[in-house]
Amino acid sequence: MEENHTHSPTPEETQGEIVKKDLKGTFASLKQFLKELLDIRNDTDRDSTIEAVKKDITFKGHNAWILVFSIFVASIGLNVGSTAVVIGAMLISPLMGPIVGMGLSVAINDVDMLKRSLINLGVMLVLSVLTAFLYFLISPLNGSNAELEARTYPTILDVLVAIFGGLALIVAKTKKGTIASVIFGVAIATALMPPLCTVGYGLAQGSWSDAGGALYLFSINATFIALSTFVVSKLLGFPLVKYANSKRRRFIAQMASAIAIIVMIPSIYLFYNMLKESYFKQDAQKFVQEELMIYKESFLQKNSTIATYDGGRDPKIEVSFLGKEIPNSIIGLWREKMKRYPNLNNTSLIILQNERTESYDQVEYMKEFKRRDSLSILNKDERIAYLEKEVTNLARFKRNEIPFERISREVQLNYEDIRGFGFAQTVISDFKTIDTIPEFNVIWNDSIPKEKRIKDEEKLKNWLQFKLNVDTLLIHSRLQKTEKKPAKKKA
Repeated sequence: MEENHTHSPTPEETQGEIVKKDLKGTFASLKQFLKELLDIRNDTDRDSTIEAVKKDITFKGHNAWILVFSIFVASIGLNVGSTAVVIGAMLISPLMGPIVGMGLSVAINDVDMLKRSLINLGVMLVLSVLTAFLYFLISPLNGSNAELEARTYPTILDVLVAIFGGLALIVAKTKKGTIASVIFGVAIATALMPPLCTVGYGLAQGSWSDAGGALYLFSINATFIALSTFVVSKLLGFPLVKYANSKRRRFIAQMASAIAIIVMIPSIYLFYNMLKESYFKQDAQKFVQEELMIYKESFLQKNSTIATYDGGRDPKIEVSFLGKEIPNSIIGLWREKMKRYPNLNNTSLIILQNERTESYDQVEYMKEFKRRDSLSILNKDERIAYLEKEVTNLARFKRNEIPFERISREVQLNYEDIRGFGFAQTVISDFKTIDTIPEFNVIWNDSIPKEKRIKDEEKLKNWLQFKLNVDTLLIHSRLQKTEKKPAKKKA
């Protein structure tokens, strides 16, 4: 007779089972909590969302006038550089309708909605740009400012804002009882209106680069908003439009898929390029701070540092230095170190610096430069030329100067018949050259015989030439009568 042996659980096994049950209960509760927190399918009103989107697509009547007025308000805000006015204009602008309609129509295969969205998007673009163009054409304030310049080229930040703003917008629209505050917030964040106003500004000023850059920024924002709408609509399972003809239904589905792919592939490629440019600029800034700014022999002008990505074709970093010339060995070392940064491959390093200059203190130099007068701010070559001219004039004056007092004393001792002696410098020109010749005036006693006077005058001329070390000089002579003393009367 066989005995049945049953295994009784030990206290340790009983405790382990209890822990497992508790963990399963905890995970189940957490899963339920996250489902209730993040699941929006049960609170989505698909039919009402489609109807609301269709209603907002058309631009006519009230929507058209609201768009025109909001464009005027935004243009004024951009013109005067007022962010608050631009935000106010974005709150009242009805720009989102056709863009959301494009994304939703592709998601549900609604060709009619897609046609209406594209047509109204074109109307919106023409109306907005024309209004902004007319405003900036007649506006007395024509100068550019930071608000306008910030809307001339898209950045990775604009793409990210458009993606998450578009997601927030379509999620808000699909909720039962639309969340208006979210829609207003997205209208501000995605900033569709300022780029269109900037397009009008660029056309009014004749700046095609500004107009093209702003239109590019608007296209990027609109594309990613529509793409976000498409993705959310697919995830929420919006019902496809049914067609009586199955062949037509398949054709429409294929066309919608093709449009989605056409939109998505360039968008993903653009996002990838912008991401690479963002990484490039981050590494460029890091390289400048970690490698170039620590060089103390010269002063790095940080405000003049330019990092240009150029689509990855010819990236370059251009920096300016003041002070002592940087040796080629140091520049070569910097270029080698730049290879350690993964996003700076094939990047050119351009160093702008003063050549063959001595070391000097930058701050003191700038202070001194500001307080110098017009002669002091001449460049080095001009200063040298100016000083050389002054030295030449001084040398000429020194060369033409004679010790007249000493020479006249010697003349008086050697020539007893000379009653007066004068000197002057005579400037002579033959209209080709100019020369300076010493000129002497000699006053002779009229009692001197003529032969003796001529002989003494020639002797004086030779002596003066030797004494003054000159080849040419002039002597002018004249006679002076000697006053005779009256005879004394005899007593």
